[in-house]
Amino acid sequence: MSATKRASLSWPSSKNSLASTTPAERWSTDRAAAWQADTGWLVGCNFTPSTAGNQLEMWQADTFDPTTIDRELGWAAGLGMNAIRVYLHDLVFSVDGDRYLDRIDHVLDIADGHGIGMIPVLFDGVWHPRPKLGPQPDPVPRRHNSIWVQSPGSEILYDPDAWPTLQPFVDATLNRFGADRRVVMWDLFNEPDQIDRDTLRNDSRDQKAQAATALLHALFDWARANQPSQPLTAGIWEFDHAPKVDVSKPVDNDINTLMIEQSDVISFHNYEPGAQLTRVIEHLASLGRPLVCTEWLARTAGSTVDLLDVFAECHVGAINWGLVDGRTQTRFPWKSWTEDVADDEPWFHELLHADGTPYDGAEAERFRRLTS
Repeated sequence: MSATKRASLSWPSSKNSLASTTPAERWSTDRAAAWQADTGWLVGCNFTPSTAGNQLEMWQADTFDPTTIDRELGWAAGLGMNAIRVYLHDLVFSVDGDRYLDRIDHVLDIADGHGIGMIPVLFDGVWHPRPKLGPQPDPVPRRHNSIWVQSPGSEILYDPDAWPTLQPFVDATLNRFGADRRVVMWDLFNEPDQIDRDTLRNDSRDQKAQAATALLHALFDWARANQPSQPLTAGIWEFDHAPKVDVSKPVDNDINTLMIEQSDVISFHNYEPGAQLTRVIEHLASLGRPLVCTEWLARTAGSTVDLLDVFAECHVGAINWGLVDGRTQTRFPWKSWTEDVADDEPWFHELLHADGTPYDGAEAERFRRLTS
């Protein structure tokens, strides 16, 4: 679809939901607090096995690797982790259906065997916007997340008439796992309005934000109609950074308003140093709901493992980016998309080498000490 055609589209309004049934209500603050008391302090990582460079490699039958998943989740448990955030993908469901759900079930079993729950992420607005099934390209050397793909792809995101094709994936997944104790909570859409970084340079940020906001509205409705026993969330990822602006506050836009008003549990991303993280937590705590930081740890940006103490003190869930250095190559920084970086660049994300040894022994000890 061309940018010109996209510009002429009108996005469904929040009053014109695509849900086929009346959605259930957002959780009360009391129910959210009870969930937090029952769940305890969440500590974990965004997990992709080191043998997969994106969601398709993780879940497609030919590259699904439960042996590596089991080994690496054993290492996660050894650090004291009790949760993993895992990205799903609608395209795998579109061709494999129940067989895909069986693979998810298998990973849930593996994780549960290590005392780890899962936070599934249904959709993702980051990196390559044109996903394709089948064998995936090799990662570009030393480039952060060089083959990661969005879900849904741009052809669906910018075509509201195609959005109902996503609902069977949402319904089937929540119908099967919506009362499953192994699922901690549902993250509906990761950074839905994130700036695209490849060939879609003619798309405006505003167009993507408008489409993503309207689709996220529908996702909340579809998910609530399934009445899962776990909370729903979508994470605030963008905070004000303009001069003289309070950087603790989410950017004032429609999608952040939607996330704040619809999430049962407030989730957010923060790759800032300790002072900024503390201010963000203080601001979001005023919303009166449990907080889970579903992305953090960017060493050279000032988000370091010692911030785990802040999360522990504030009783805020802490799900850092990455576990084992592998095909995602997220040990390299974001800037690797625009400039060359060296092999000995200090690690940006990730905690462990491919053989399970820690990147930094003191970091591993901090995890074990705070989770003991």
